[in-house]
Amino acid sequence: MPTPNSISVEKLARLIGTPACPVLVDVRTTRDFADVPRLIPGSRPRQWDAVAEWASALGGRPAVVICQHGQKLSHGVAAWLRTSGIAAEVLDGGTTEWARAGLPMVPADKLRNCDAQGRTVWVTRARPKVDRIACPWLIRRFVDPEAVFLFVPPGEVAHVARHFNGEAFDIDAPDVFWSHRGELCTFDVMVKELGLATPPLLHLATLVRGADTGRPDLAPEAAGLLAASLGLSRIYADDLQQLDAGMLLYDAFYRWCRDASEERHSWEGDRTKGKA
Repeated sequence: MPTPNSISVEKLARLIGTPACPVLVDVRTTRDFADVPRLIPGSRPRQWDAVAEWASALGGRPAVVICQHGQKLSHGVAAWLRTSGIAAEVLDGGTTEWARAGLPMVPADKLRNCDAQGRTVWVTRARPKVDRIACPWLIRRFVDPEAVFLFVPPGEVAHVARHFNGEAFDIDAPDVFWSHRGELCTFDVMVKELGLATPPLLHLATLVRGADTGRPDLAPEAAGLLAASLGLSRIYADDLQQLDAGMLLYDAFYRWCRDASEERHSWEGDRTKGKA
C-alpha cells in the first residue's frame, strides 16, 4: 500500500526530463551518499538538518524529497516543507528502489564546478546553435535545473571557466572534457558520461548529432531540428533568451523521441476519421 504523501519510482521517472518535474531534493546522509555517490537525474543534494534554512530557496514549488530508503529523513524533511506551504512528497523506496528498477543515475563526481548557491556553472561560446542549446537543455532537465550558463567569445571560454569556477563545454581544446569526440558531438558525450543513455535520449542524441555535424542522413528529423535551431538564432540576439526558447524546442523533440516516434500523421487519414 502506498505511503501517504509519496510518489512511486515509476511516476517520478515519467516526470523527470519534462517541464512538469517537481524540485528533486536529495537529503541522504554523508555516509549514505558516499556508499552510492550518484544522483537521481535532476536532483540536487541538501542537508536534511538545515531544511529550515533552505526551504525558502525552493520558491514554493512542489518538491519530491529523496533519501536512501524513503523513510525517516525524507518524510521529516517533506513534512517540514509542507509547513512552509510547499507541496512535498517522498520518493517511495528512495534511491534504493530507484536503483533496483534499473533507472539512470548521474555520477556526482562529474558535477564539481558550483557557485556559492550550489548551482553548477557551465561556460561555452556565444551565439549558440544546435549543440550549445541541446547540452544546456539536457543539464537543466536531467542534471541541475538551476544550472548557470555563461556564453562568452570563443577565445575566452577556457579563461572564464577557470576564473569563475565553471565547466567549459563544446570548444575545440585538448583539455576540455565536454566536447566532440570523433564522430560524436558534445550532446552524445554528455548523455554517455552523465549516465543518461536511455533509449529516448540516445534517439535524441542521433538527431542532435545529425543536425550539429552536417549528417542529415543519420535521421530524417535532423534537418528539421537544424532548421528550427537556425531559425531561433535569427529570432534572438540575446543568447539566454534563445536558450529559454530552445528549452521548449528540445522538450518537444524529447517527448517525440520518448512517446511519439511511432505515431504517423496524414491529412487523408484525419480527413476520413469519423465517417461512417
